[in-house]
Formats: sequence, structure tokens, C-alpha cells
Amino acid sequence: MSAGIELDDVCCDFGSFRAVDHVNVSIQPGEFFSFLGPSGCGKTTILRMISGFTDPSAGMIRIGGKDMKGQRPNQRPTALIFQNLALFPLMPIWENIAFGLEVRGVAKAERRAKAEELLRLVDLPDAADKMVSQLSGGQKQRVAIARALAVEPSVMLLDEPLSALDLKLRQHMRAELRAIQKRTGVTFIYITHDQGEALAMSDRVGVMSQGRLQQVANPRDIYNNPTNGFVASFVGENNIFTGTVGSEAAGFARFETPHGAFRARANVQGGRDLKLYVRPEHTLISAVPGLENSLPVTVTDVAFEGNFISVHAVSQSGATLLAELRNDGSVAIPAPGDALHMSFAAENASILPDGLVRGE
Repeated sequence: MSAGIELDDVCCDFGSFRAVDHVNVSIQPGEFFSFLGPSGCGKTTILRMISGFTDPSAGMIRIGGKDMKGQRPNQRPTALIFQNLALFPLMPIWENIAFGLEVRGVAKAERRAKAEELLRLVDLPDAADKMVSQLSGGQKQRVAIARALAVEPSVMLLDEPLSALDLKLRQHMRAELRAIQKRTGVTFIYITHDQGEALAMSDRVGVMSQGRLQQVANPRDIYNNPTNGFVASFVGENNIFTGTVGSEAAGFARFETPHGAFRARANVQGGRDLKLYVRPEHTLISAVPGLENSLPVTVTDVAFEGNFISVHAVSQSGATLLAELRNDGSVAIPAPGDALHMSFAAENASILPDGLVRGE
């Protein structure tokens, strides 16, 4: 059975340094939840507190409704997959998987049967008697998952388990992990600095910076409706304009910048530290001005990226801007030196507070 996890005003201090600062989040049973953020933001510390390897300095952690205070790691219904996997090289694969069962005194025949069942679950049915050195990186990842599942945890904790894999294998393993989570129904808590992993696999994502949760939402809302400039900038690319808010009406506002006045989505108070953010894929390039939010630019570079083409440009006031065009033949590809116009729709641009959610 899966279990929910609640972090209630959790803090963690290392001396005078606060690694996790008043984090509140409720993770549902059977949910795939990712903590996303840069190195040093506190996400791994949260994982270690949930697993019991680190104690919170303040606040409460509950798993399945039960307070975990004083509960050692082996007393919690969790299993942790480390970044380096920590497989035993001198044991065959089935013994690696069944190691936790052996520690619990389960008979050898039962351990072997359970290991083979889990190998079928992770699509490695013929690997039981192989050694770790005979497996590829992706196969080792699956063995680590099977070993964690062997002790029937309610919560699976994964600390950047795909970071050592190449791009193609990481993309493949994203799908594998998500499929395994759906088949087992176990609650997965995933730690990553890779936005692609978090957005592709998760039911919800918690974006962190400087020990604080900046936003918790489903992947689509994290990307399309960030709550502040940090989330907008960390999750995907953006063209960013500095300025001040003018008139507001019906959820939109006029934004005055050195490049001109633009209209964009806004739910903010005037006078705050604000910036306008628009994604490169929502930025259009044309020979004539757009209907709204248009500015003249000179193309400086064009980069072919496969499924899309990156167009780098500079505005008359010196701002560096980026547009992404789909490689589908629907638009003409500009060349460096072309004098064109960049434009964007108001509904695709957001005026956001530039600052982070800060601690108390």
C-alpha cells in the first residue's frame, strides 16, 4: 500500500545555515511528486529527513498520518535509491534484489521467487544470475528500483538516480520509472535539478530555492503559470523585460519598458519589483510589426536544433532576445543581419514579482 507524506512547517539547520526553511507540503498516496531546484536548494535534505537519515530542526513529518519523530530509517515505510545506486558487485542480481529480505530472515527460495517476480516487473526477466558488471547503466537503474521494491515500501525516495546516464538513456528511463510507479501504485518522491525529468514524470512538482518551496503545482501550471521570476527562469527559457506596471484591467496590465510598452497577464500590485516574462516558443519573428507587443530587432545568430530553430536577436536598445521556430516549414528562416520584428501575444506573457518566496 502507498502512503501520503505531510511536511508541516519543516526546517533543517546545519549550525547557523538553514538548509530547509518552513516547508509545508502534502503529498498524496500513490502520487509521483518531484522536488526540483538547483544544487544547494535543500531538496536532498528534505529527502533525508523523510527517510530518517537527518532530523528536522523544527516542524513535523508524517507518513501515512503517523508522526516520524524518533523513527529510525529501518522503522519507516520508505526505501531510498541513492544517486550511485550502491549495488553489490560480488552478488548476482537476484541476491542484490533480495538483500533486504535476507536481512529480515526470509527463506532463500522465497527470496529467489520474489527477486524473479520483481525482475519481470522491471522488464529484466533473464537477469537473475548475471553480475552487476554485465549490466548496462539503464539495467542497473532497474535493479536498484527492484531492490527497493522488494521490501514493499509505501514510499519510494529517489535522489537524482538518472544523473549519471546519457541523454537518450535518461529519456528512456523517465518513461520506465513512470510506468513502474503506475504499475506498483507506490508513492514516489523524486529529487532532481533537471526540469525535463520533473515535468515529464511528475503528477506535481515542488520548485525550491534557498531552502524554500517557491511553487507547488502540476507540471503544466509550473511551466505556463509560474508564481515568480525564479520559477519562470529556472523552468525553461524566457525573454525578460524590466519595467513598471501602468494601468491594469481584467487580469492584464500595461508594462512600460525601455523597449516600449507591452500588454501582458498580471495579478500584481504596482510599485513592486516586477519583470515581464515571455517564452521563446511564444515569440514570433516577422518582417512587419505584430498586432501588439512588437519591437524591431536585428538577427544575430540562427541555430538549428533539430525539431526547432533558435533565432537570436538584439533590440534597438541592446537587449538580447530569443525566438524558437518549429522546424516544420511553416515559416521562413531568417538570416543573421536581417532587420525584423519580434512580437508576442499578451496572453502568452506574464508580469511577475522578481523576488523569491523568502523565509520568515
